[in-house]
Amino acid sequence: MNPAKAHPAGSFLWRAACRVAPVVLGYVPVGFAYGVLAKNAGLSTQNILSMSVLVFAGSAQFIAVGLLAAGASMAGIVLTTFVVNLRHLLFAAALSPSLGTWRRRDLSLLAFELTDETFALHAGALREGPLSRAETLAVGVMAQAAWVLGSFLGAVAGAEIGDVRPIALDFALPAMFIALLAGQVKTRTHLAVALFSGILSTALALFGVDRFGVLAATLAGAALGTLWRSSIRPTSS
Repeated sequence: MNPAKAHPAGSFLWRAACRVAPVVLGYVPVGFAYGVLAKNAGLSTQNILSMSVLVFAGSAQFIAVGLLAAGASMAGIVLTTFVVNLRHLLFAAALSPSLGTWRRRDLSLLAFELTDETFALHAGALREGPLSRAETLAVGVMAQAAWVLGSFLGAVAGAEIGDVRPIALDFALPAMFIALLAGQVKTRTHLAVALFSGILSTALALFGVDRFGVLAATLAGAALGTLWRSSIRPTSS
């Protein structure tokens, strides 16, 4: 007997674990770096974990820690993290057409667990068919569990580690995105867009455009991919 058919719950958990594995491998060390920085900024272990459980937004948490260390006001921290996380509205809007039959409580959990990385996984899964509710939610829960674990380990080790750069933990986040990108590249168009965006982003950084360079390269790459697909579609049909 097929074990996947005999244990359908185990089947969706296994598929979710396989899909989220690159994110988990990135979230643990990046969460560790967040825990170390937050501990050195004066946050208690309880506060560090509470932020990872209740907020769960990696870049916003790093920004919040920096603002706390700089003595920023609570209103300023809340407003900044709100603006940083506005991109999640676009993520949710992109997924919403395929979620019309989901219950509100499931949508609420998906919205809470949605991050840049899990959105990339969900968008990739959509190309293969409708999203499995159980598998999709399991991906989010596993991703957050990895982030909370990393945060806890970083908080515990924070007193012993002052800087995460000597142990190369600052590279964990780019490495995770590279792994996610590799899974998304399926065609020559995808490869061309990825290479073009990466080269343009690097060139802009070398010329000192470091604040908006990645965003500009992303928009230029998306425009290139759209033009490329529209130009080859008539010939392919």
